[in-house]
Amino acid sequence: MPAAERSVQSLMDLTGKVAIVTGAAGWLGAAMSRALAEAGARLVVTSRDASQAAAFAASLPGSGHLGLGFSQDDTDSIPAFLADVVARMGAVDILVNNAYGGPPAEIDSASAADFDRAYHTGVTAYFLLARDVALHLRGRGVGGAIINIGSMYGVVASYPDAYAGLKVNSPPNYHALKGALVHLTRHLAVYWARDNIRVNCISPGPFPKMPAIDEAHPGFIQRLEAKTPLGRMGKPEELKGIVLLLASEAGSYITGQNVLVDGGWTAQ
Repeated sequence: MPAAERSVQSLMDLTGKVAIVTGAAGWLGAAMSRALAEAGARLVVTSRDASQAAAFAASLPGSGHLGLGFSQDDTDSIPAFLADVVARMGAVDILVNNAYGGPPAEIDSASAADFDRAYHTGVTAYFLLARDVALHLRGRGVGGAIINIGSMYGVVASYPDAYAGLKVNSPPNYHALKGALVHLTRHLAVYWARDNIRVNCISPGPFPKMPAIDEAHPGFIQRLEAKTPLGRMGKPEELKGIVLLLASEAGSYITGQNVLVDGGWTAQ
């Protein structure tokens, strides 16, 4: 190996880094948080429930993690939240914008309020938190990584027949905001590249929370599997590699990208 070339282990080592993961205790957020902790980062993990955040932080490998109650849709609280994190952790190097809580509106009855709430939580709040982190990183002059969590439904439409006859839907407000988030990612990446702040998006495909979804909606998983080239649903651990790549120096030349982790769904 050439003397100046770093090893894979060195490139992916996050020792000494601090990462914020919002909505960290959820189905996908938990696995991504563990990936960053396993790579050596100290984590600030958030949940609307402060006790849940604290318990999850205590469960992570490594030490020095912090769990905080934080409702990202309360955008007025974002500056104070970040100031508290910096005061307690010393700095922030990585942000994973993952929290979401928009209403699952039906296409025939979705209201302006449904769209307003979804956009506020899943686009506006993502931008405001990302911007405050970017300003912090710019002030330190060290660069960093911001990762937005999108969805394959920000790139392609869903199949109506997958939902027919079931009490589960594919909300139009969710599709719209995830499409907006993908493009916002590109825009921020271009503007913040001069500060060596990389901004990327991870768009998971079908990662339903099983077996709960299968029990609540019999047959739904089979319909999704039939549409997926790999023929199965994603497992949360299958997001660990991509979040570590984009958060670490292994991804130091990747910015402005939307990486689809979807079992081949969008390749069709």
